[in-house]
Amino acid sequence: MGWVANEPMALDQRRALISEWERLWSAGGDVILGIFLSDEIVGGCGLHRRIAPDGLEIGYWIHSDFLRRGLATRAAGLLTGAALALPGITHVEIHHDKANEASAGVPRKLGFEFVGEIPDERAAPAELGIEWRWRMEKLAWDGPAGIR
Repeated sequence: MGWVANEPMALDQRRALISEWERLWSAGGDVILGIFLSDEIVGGCGLHRRIAPDGLEIGYWIHSDFLRRGLATRAAGLLTGAALALPGITHVEIHHDKANEASAGVPRKLGFEFVGEIPDERAAPAELGIEWRWRMEKLAWDGPAGIR
């Protein structure tokens, strides 16, 4: 993830970045959100306008100290419901490298449909360079139990 190159970030830089993210969402761009446990930042997530005019891609990242707690699944479930409630949005997708089995568990648990794989550039040494794509249609979304 490109933003990691700027970490750690000074507080004034972080505030400026968050302000920019708010401006972009207000202007019809992506929304970027933090994931918190109590007062601790444990990850991030967002809705990205890069797949189709009527679709949004869900992104999520959880710090390695907080994996296997269902945080990514909960965040992605909440984002799915929020995205599909937006006017004009008919579907959401989750994309990840085929090697990332933990990320594959998130759309599976939420009931997303696997729609295929395509070649992709490797962004990290552990990646295969094969992107898996999962989709949820608005008409199919009923929200998973416990995520509303």
